[in-house]
Amino acid sequence: MSSIAERLKQTRQRQTVGRESEIAVLTGALDASELPFVVLSVVGPGGIGKTVLLRALAEACEGRGVVHRQIDGRLLEPTPESLEMALAGVGSSGGREVVLIDGFEALAALEGWLREIYLPNLSGEVLFVLAGRVPLSIGWRTDAAWQELLQMLPLRNLAPDAARQYLVGRGLSGDALDGALRFTHGYPLALALVAEVHQQKGSVALGPEPPPDVVQTLLERFVEDVPTPEHRAALEVCALLRSTTEPILARILERPEAHALFDWLRGLSFIEPGLPGVHPQEVARESLLADLRWRSPDRYADLHRRARAAFQEGLAQASEVDQLRILWDYIFLHRDNPVARQAFLFQDSTGVYPDRTLPTDLGALQELVEGFEGDESARILTRWWGDPAATITVYRSSGRDTTPQGFLLCLALDPLSDDESDPAVRAALSHLKSHAPLRRGETATLFRFWMARETYHSLSPVQSQILVGVIRHYLMTPGLAYTLFPVRDPAFWGPLLEYSEYVRAPDADFATGESTFAVFVHDWRVQTPALWLDVLAEKELTGHAAQVATSARPAAVSTPVVLSEEEFARAVRSDLKSLARGEEPVRSPLLRARVVAERIRGGEVGLAERASALKSLLRETIQSLEGHPRRDRAYRALLHTMLRPAPSQEKAAEILDLPFSTYRRHLGEGIELVVQALWLQEIGTTLK
Repeated sequence: MSSIAERLKQTRQRQTVGRESEIAVLTGALDASELPFVVLSVVGPGGIGKTVLLRALAEACEGRGVVHRQIDGRLLEPTPESLEMALAGVGSSGGREVVLIDGFEALAALEGWLREIYLPNLSGEVLFVLAGRVPLSIGWRTDAAWQELLQMLPLRNLAPDAARQYLVGRGLSGDALDGALRFTHGYPLALALVAEVHQQKGSVALGPEPPPDVVQTLLERFVEDVPTPEHRAALEVCALLRSTTEPILARILERPEAHALFDWLRGLSFIEPGLPGVHPQEVARESLLADLRWRSPDRYADLHRRARAAFQEGLAQASEVDQLRILWDYIFLHRDNPVARQAFLFQDSTGVYPDRTLPTDLGALQELVEGFEGDESARILTRWWGDPAATITVYRSSGRDTTPQGFLLCLALDPLSDDESDPAVRAALSHLKSHAPLRRGETATLFRFWMARETYHSLSPVQSQILVGVIRHYLMTPGLAYTLFPVRDPAFWGPLLEYSEYVRAPDADFATGESTFAVFVHDWRVQTPALWLDVLAEKELTGHAAQVATSARPAAVSTPVVLSEEEFARAVRSDLKSLARGEEPVRSPLLRARVVAERIRGGEVGLAERASALKSLLRETIQSLEGHPRRDRAYRALLHTMLRPAPSQEKAAEILDLPFSTYRRHLGEGIELVVQALWLQEIGTTLK
């Protein structure tokens, strides 16, 4: 039977799995004829394993017969007298000694005293190991003499193999092991807590959410003392976003500025700098969000909606480079959505970037298409190369190799006549003619080619970037009414596309060579891009992540209509007359048109709410004409006819001091301006 000492030794050995290289730094110094450094700074956030490592270092000293002393800085007063008392006798042995100070962040005020006064008076055989949550101050690093005597040792999460070895040693296997590895990201405290729950309860469920007791313990270590509810809110925002900057923090928290809160965030040990902004370590992020979703689902949903609104607001005004960053930020909000997780590699897509084509790219793309789809598809690619209807984006790696790692070819179908050379276009045009005739100013897009060099249509960092490009096309293409998305593997892509509100369109299927393609379609006039974003978010927030589009369509777009331009104009003119008479437009076709659906943005609403939204839209459109020199006369005629109507049109002309015929001409101009402005909204796709 093992003794208690042996069992303790086995446990401690298990806890130091994966820290062999860190331990070797100290043992190498102890075994050297002269200490290569006299201060070893061990830095890492709470729970990363600093205390465990210092215990292992103490055992290494014992094994070599080296005198050592262990001190917990959190138990001392941060004064020279208190620390000097704890260090009494250090250096008196005449040989090599090691001082191990844990929780050194509590003694940060003494760094100058230690560096300038205490340490220089010791023997060169004394080694100090200072373990804390924050790096040593810059004074150590700017002093050229100390640079040679200081060794930095930042602690990171355990490597995957070491984390697996630890959990297997604690008895985890199968799904429990895989789930624990995904949740913990190799974070030592998280590994220990998950293993403890597994041993106590016989199982550990780490599906979409970790056990609350594990989360709570993690949170207590991560954030020991949050000053105010606003600081807690800032931490929650930081956990939610891919990267948090000071302006986005102020926007989501609805504060005029957030300088102090941002500075507090960046000072936390588990918050890391990024470009731009800051972000938490992954296990801290997951713990904070899991706790928030468990503790206050409504609060989580509210922050999620605020973040979405902030990103939508900035997207339309951003440059092309910033648009891609904002889109990744937006998509990152949905990383817990199983469909989004399936489609996007959030951690591995940064080494690939979209670029315009070069003349030298054609050969590489022809080879790529031919390899996956055959000669006929390669000839079709050549047919569209340089055509005004085709927009091609290539994806290159950020290294020296500029060979396209993938590409996306979008075809605008509205300027095309029947094209006998491409079966995909023939099928798409036939489908549009039968199901979705385009109106003036509208366009449809066929995503004709989309593939990654290494994985074709399968998930990869390149494919993730291509899908982001597809989403950007939805949001930023003026007048986009319809998209068609062909896939060669509908069994894999079908559920994902249907969840994303696409509908299967068998009559748009096509074949090239030996490859057959199933086509999915989306009508953006029925569900606009802004509504689409909201619907996908609500599916996640309400826990319907496994449902397909047909079971989760927005109630606000109930029985939508797609009006021709003539029908639309007629409805606007009729509704303006109702507005002038003070009547409710309860029978207007516009109640189910896109312009009203955009204002409602999802949710179950009745006829009265729709009519109110339509009236507000008409009033705001009229008001938008005010102040334009060329439109002011039209605005004034509308003002005294629709917004503040005179008893009669004759009286309105009298108020405006105009001949009746001139007043009628100005009124007609105003009505047509309103019709045109609303029509542009009806066929437009920019985010509001």
